[in-house]
Amino acid sequence: MGPAPAGEQLRGATGEPEVMEPALEGTGKEGKKASSRKRTLAEPPAKGLLQPVKLSRAELYKEPTNEELNRLRETEILFHSSLLRLQVEELLKEVRLSEKKKDRIDAFLREVNQRVVRVPSVPETEEILQDKDGLNQRYFRKRALYLAHLAHHLAQDPLFGSVCFSYTNGCHLKPSLLLRPRGKDERLVTVRLHPCPPPDFFRPCRLLPTKNNVRSAWYRGQSPAGDGSPEPPTPRYNTWVLQDTVLESHLQLLSTILSSAQGLKDGVALLKVWLRQRELDKGQGGFTGFLVSMLVVFLVSTRKIHTTMSGYQVLRSVLQFLATTDLTVNGISLCLSSDPSLPALADFHQAFSVVFLDSSGHLNLCADVTASTYHQGWSLLWLQVQHEARLSMMLLDSRADDGFHLLLMTPKPMIRAFDHVLHLRPLSRLQAACHRLKLWPELQDNGGDYVSAALGPLTTLLEQGLGARLNLLAHSRPPVPEWDISQDPPKHKDSGTLTLGLLLRPEGLTSVLELGPEADQPEAAKFRQFWGSRSELRRFQDGAIREAVVWEAASMSQKRLIPHQVVTHLLALHADIPETCVHYVGGPLDALIQGLKETSSTGEEALVAAVRCYDDLSRLLWGLEGLPLTVSAVQGAHPVLRYTEVFPPTPVRPAFSFYETLRERSSLLPRLDKPCPAYVEPMTVVCHLEGSGQWPQDAEAVQRVRAAFQLRLAELLTQQHGLQCRATATHTDVLKDGFVFRIRVAYQREPQILKEVQSPEGMISLRDTAASLRLERDTRQLPLLTSALHGLQQQHPAFSGVARLAKRWVRAQLLGEGFADESLDLVAAALFLHPEPFTPPSSPQVGFLRFLFLVSTFDWKNNPLFVNLNNELTVEEQVEIRSGFLAARAQLPVMVIVTPQDRKNSVWTQDGPSAQILQQLVVLAAEALPMLEKQLMDPRGPGDIRTVFRPPLDIYDVLIRLSPRHIPRHRQAVDSPAASFCRGLLSQPGPSSLMLVLGYDPPQLYLTQLREAFGDLALFFYDQHGGEVIGVLWKPTSFQPQPFKASSTKGRMVMSRGGELVMVPNVEAILEDFAVLGEGLVQTVEARSERWTV
Repeated sequence: MGPAPAGEQLRGATGEPEVMEPALEGTGKEGKKASSRKRTLAEPPAKGLLQPVKLSRAELYKEPTNEELNRLRETEILFHSSLLRLQVEELLKEVRLSEKKKDRIDAFLREVNQRVVRVPSVPETEEILQDKDGLNQRYFRKRALYLAHLAHHLAQDPLFGSVCFSYTNGCHLKPSLLLRPRGKDERLVTVRLHPCPPPDFFRPCRLLPTKNNVRSAWYRGQSPAGDGSPEPPTPRYNTWVLQDTVLESHLQLLSTILSSAQGLKDGVALLKVWLRQRELDKGQGGFTGFLVSMLVVFLVSTRKIHTTMSGYQVLRSVLQFLATTDLTVNGISLCLSSDPSLPALADFHQAFSVVFLDSSGHLNLCADVTASTYHQGWSLLWLQVQHEARLSMMLLDSRADDGFHLLLMTPKPMIRAFDHVLHLRPLSRLQAACHRLKLWPELQDNGGDYVSAALGPLTTLLEQGLGARLNLLAHSRPPVPEWDISQDPPKHKDSGTLTLGLLLRPEGLTSVLELGPEADQPEAAKFRQFWGSRSELRRFQDGAIREAVVWEAASMSQKRLIPHQVVTHLLALHADIPETCVHYVGGPLDALIQGLKETSSTGEEALVAAVRCYDDLSRLLWGLEGLPLTVSAVQGAHPVLRYTEVFPPTPVRPAFSFYETLRERSSLLPRLDKPCPAYVEPMTVVCHLEGSGQWPQDAEAVQRVRAAFQLRLAELLTQQHGLQCRATATHTDVLKDGFVFRIRVAYQREPQILKEVQSPEGMISLRDTAASLRLERDTRQLPLLTSALHGLQQQHPAFSGVARLAKRWVRAQLLGEGFADESLDLVAAALFLHPEPFTPPSSPQVGFLRFLFLVSTFDWKNNPLFVNLNNELTVEEQVEIRSGFLAARAQLPVMVIVTPQDRKNSVWTQDGPSAQILQQLVVLAAEALPMLEKQLMDPRGPGDIRTVFRPPLDIYDVLIRLSPRHIPRHRQAVDSPAASFCRGLLSQPGPSSLMLVLGYDPPQLYLTQLREAFGDLALFFYDQHGGEVIGVLWKPTSFQPQPFKASSTKGRMVMSRGGELVMVPNVEAILEDFAVLGEGLVQTVEARSERWTV
């Protein structure tokens, strides 16, 4: 499971600090072809199915060589399995630089060194720097002048194709010079020039985290106060100076330790890939590859990593350390000296949240990882690193077959990893926030960088306000772009957008109450100060009078967005950041699954009401008196009852003016002069009766007995409970509280009876038949699945929204007919049961993004999708199922979903999709995902979020446009009409004495006729949720001339070719038949003649 090998995109992840190999961009002809919206349904690839290697008997039983035995022993010790070893080795091949490229890079470095040495009028650093240059940014300004002088001369050298500036790790006081070669190697290597002072030039005791090196009077442009007031410490500023003094010694240390063993280098490479996939090394203040390399050095020095370890073991050891060690409490140090003059770890903990000292004992390598210096808030990045390390260790410990792909090959962008994200822009507003929060010391320490100064206090504020709703808060700052040496450097306000990601706790997310202390407690004043006008006194049922905050949220979708209210309120109250500067992305997709007249609900309340009505009906069935056999079980078997119906039903009451009345059957009929009435779909309920020796053993007799039970059921429900019922031979429709349920009586032995086949000799054998399989699926497997998914919804409240969005999107692409409702529900369930490498979604938005990712990257050809409901499948059973899958792959559907109740046959995909339909869905999902993620991460707003739900109509040969008057679900369309026809429902639901019109959908009936008449010539595609267009694709074989047969002339005309009579499709007549069959429903039939010829 997971995406294909990353290949070139991972190159450069393991580059040395001074050399980068950027990712190769561009996809060539194949990429352009894949992105085009004009395409026909793709043919399934003929190759790609993994087959077991066939060996001769001699090869199979040949004794292993010593080399093979040693490799097996090494694999057993250093890796989980041979497969994992092969995967790791292949990945390392992808990210390592080839020897040829290394030679070209070394040659370029030598040329750079020669030219830097030859730059005229470059004095020695001792001649430039003075003893007190560590004060008031003097060192950084001289450093910048020195770099500008180098840039001026090197830019004139023809060796360089690009000479520009960038910031070092986002620090605006420390620019570096970027040099790239001219010609074909321009994208191969980038050399960064870092001017550094002599190692012992600055006295380390002056740069301790408790010292001040930026005077307040100088920074504020004031005359010295002279009152003897203490200066605030400047730990970040001091760290930036120290970093330059020890840079060379750090590189020497890394070179010495990592070059001692190939496993260490491989481990660092894997760790850098791990960081890159999680975007932990991205932007300013990231957990860089240099930092993780130094962590490996520390673990080697403490003998937690041995030089004989493999790269995989190094990766695992570092992840284990990150997951179990809290550097915010107990810092670590590379310094082995016992010199009492060295500062203690406690001194660094006072200034930094995360502490990791270098070998000098003076520099905190994790200084940039700390989000808040003075407010002693948690480091957001460190918490995120720990969170990811714990998830990764759980994944490695599970020994899953796809663990490698999930750990190292699956990207985790912020929009896909966090439930909600918010963008703060423009960044200039944070300058006012610094003044409001009185962050002068932070501004002084950060050299005026108000974004860095405000980040810690703001995130601490939001963490406190979100409280139990929040699991993890992360931030992302885009890297400051490079700039030409002739341009001014970018300002703080131009450095993009500050983005925060919220990973939410589902158990506390939807609470509308923030409960504060009792009114007479001293904490009450702090609570009122924190929440401002939102805090109010309330009396509770236990008699206590408490401070409390109550948020406005009536529906479940509004409750999911309470964090939005919390964030905007606190930022406006404490930081003067108005709501207009906070773009919160948490529920833009909700509009796609809102009800007909709902503007604030996504249907959860309607689903709960329907399930509650079903529970009431179940109790009535259990308590019925007068049935010859008692009810043994009542089970739901409908999407509504597992919370996955895209548009859940609401209680309905018909307006009789829209119907003709059939009094003798207590039923209604639609009137031809009125618009099509509202679509009402009955909810299927399976009612199992107890076993009895009186049941017949003949299939036809069982059906007749069941029919009698259906009639009796209707009579008793009407007599004992006054319900409106209509019975047929196969089911009983019951109208209760405005909802319609379709009760099917089931006899547990009937599937077995249908399997019985009698031979001519009178012997009876059991054999699966189409009827027995269908009955078993409908009366046993479907109720079990509905019950399991109902339970999943109770554990994960976001499941309903994710499944409904997924089905809405698939059907909007006109592909809904190819996928059973249950198969899509199971794919959505897999996101919650097997979320690795993520946590289970807590919002429909992030769940839908992961659905698109799963569909577009999963290897459907070579792997079954496991949906381990109730965790019933063991690891050993999954391995056995996977082996059976590979052996029987040719006989299985193209899309195989395995559940504990369906381990071999993939019941829910037996009837579809076809290989072409699945491939089309994969292609559409791969196109929709980056487009939607880009929209959601746009700080200016997502724009038209419905774009990815609109189907590509240019791939179809014929478009049949329908009249909205006869589309009963017209208002459910992706682009919901501003006005539509009245559908014959009264605004106030109430009791009805007549049974409603059930399942009446003219477009669906029309589709059935089209497929019956022209299914051998064409495929038909339609969005059942209010679609106005039916797409038609001619089958590839439909235009091939066929031999003349008088019995098969439907839709064809006779032509003479080569002296023989052949038949070809009569396109004009077929198109005319399309219109005739849909008279009154069809508006136009558009033939896209440029796409096909006879």
